[in-house]
Amino acid sequence: MNELWSAVIIGIGATLVMDAWGLVRKQLLGIPPADYALVGRWLGYMAHGRFRHERIAAASPVPAERLLGWGAHYLIGVVFALLLVVMCGVGWVRQPTLLPALAWGIVTVAAPFLLMQPGMGAGVAASRTPRPNAVRLQSLMTHAVFGVGLYGSALVLNVVKGV
Repeated sequence: MNELWSAVIIGIGATLVMDAWGLVRKQLLGIPPADYALVGRWLGYMAHGRFRHERIAAASPVPAERLLGWGAHYLIGVVFALLLVVMCGVGWVRQPTLLPALAWGIVTVAAPFLLMQPGMGAGVAASRTPRPNAVRLQSLMTHAVFGVGLYGSALVLNVVKGV
């Protein structure tokens, strides 16, 4: 299996770990997981030239927004994994280490802070939410878990491949 496909599998695995964290977080802390239908709604409006909303939840739904949002969520996870492999080299896939994956996971929090949250009406780094620091901390933790998921998924993939 070449490293491109390995990175795709690692990205899917890391995103699954991130989603599992969302379910655990709900059980432990009572914090609901992200609603990717709203991401799909935001993306759906982009097709019509609208990139920013006051409150995406108040916008009318778009067709297939849940499917679009979940698909985008996993595609983004794969793209982030591919970028990690590009930055670290294909050797990282064969011998993954935690630090680059964790650091990259944390860096990826820039996407929601600087693109998604402002575009969906929450402001830069959730500044327009009732408890911005709580949202920031949860985003940071979730993306750190994604980083751990990148590392763990690479390890599992190597075991499956017999490396």
